[in-house]
Amino acid sequence: MLTEQDVETFDRQGYLVVEGLVNGQVLDGVREEYAQLMDRLFGQWQAEGLVDAPRPGMGFWDKLDVAYRGGFDWYQPFDISLPFAGITDETPFHFGPAVFDMVTDSGILDAVETLIGPEITSNPIQHVRIKPPERAVAKDEIRAHVVSTDWHQDQGVTLPEADQTDFITVWLAVTDATVENGCLKVAAERYDAMMPHCPKVQTALADSHVPKRSVPVPVKAGGAVIFHPMTPHASLSNESDGYRWSFDLRYSVTGQPTGRSHFPEFVARSRSNPASELKDWRVWKAMWEETRSRLANAPHVAQHRWDESSPHCA
Repeated sequence: MLTEQDVETFDRQGYLVVEGLVNGQVLDGVREEYAQLMDRLFGQWQAEGLVDAPRPGMGFWDKLDVAYRGGFDWYQPFDISLPFAGITDETPFHFGPAVFDMVTDSGILDAVETLIGPEITSNPIQHVRIKPPERAVAKDEIRAHVVSTDWHQDQGVTLPEADQTDFITVWLAVTDATVENGCLKVAAERYDAMMPHCPKVQTALADSHVPKRSVPVPVKAGGAVIFHPMTPHASLSNESDGYRWSFDLRYSVTGQPTGRSHFPEFVARSRSNPASELKDWRVWKAMWEETRSRLANAPHVAQHRWDESSPHCA
């Protein structure tokens, strides 16, 4: 678990960098699971005549680069959530045993428990983020999980139902996150209130509320940046020649609204009722499959509270 000094630092600045939060075995499992997923996708594209057969020795990053530059749909099949709109019965996503092991990792849950208590729900506001080099990004690319991320507060991307919910974000690095390849940056001052957001390229802080001073927060693979929901943060541009990979994982106090109640949640840890903890990744996957079917055949449910009508967005 975190030390008393860690907790004091988190309370003072609204975020905490924790190196070595998960071990290499957990990350290796995630990497291998995604490599297998990429192989299946690449095989589909080859069968459709979209790509040539893979070259000998062609690995995950090589195939991903071909997919991104070719404009193929690789992001949504990789994501651990559904998109904000356009959900169909066939919308792809990824929920597998290695990702489940990561989300329920004891190192992560120990840290979360120290900050919000022992009754922990895996909050469904979660995503994979794989950022290509900025120079390779298409001019019309708008997905926040692919391009550099605008300034925002995580409380600002929940619905009002969660305004009193205790939750935190664990931004977990799968590859080293450096200043060069687009690590996060956070506001230099502590913030304790929600600020207005506007629908820009992404849901982002209104221009008048963007922090004037910020600090970069690089972290090595297996480490994490843990955020208070009111802490403004963004990402730097990826100026390197490679991809930067991370996950946004969120955890809230069990029994409190998640801020996206139309998506499934589950109990990741309970000291008072361990039997309530979800242990089977297949159940998690089935929950999302049922949700996809329900939402695909129902009126659209908004995932964000902000629109252009705010005077801050004029």
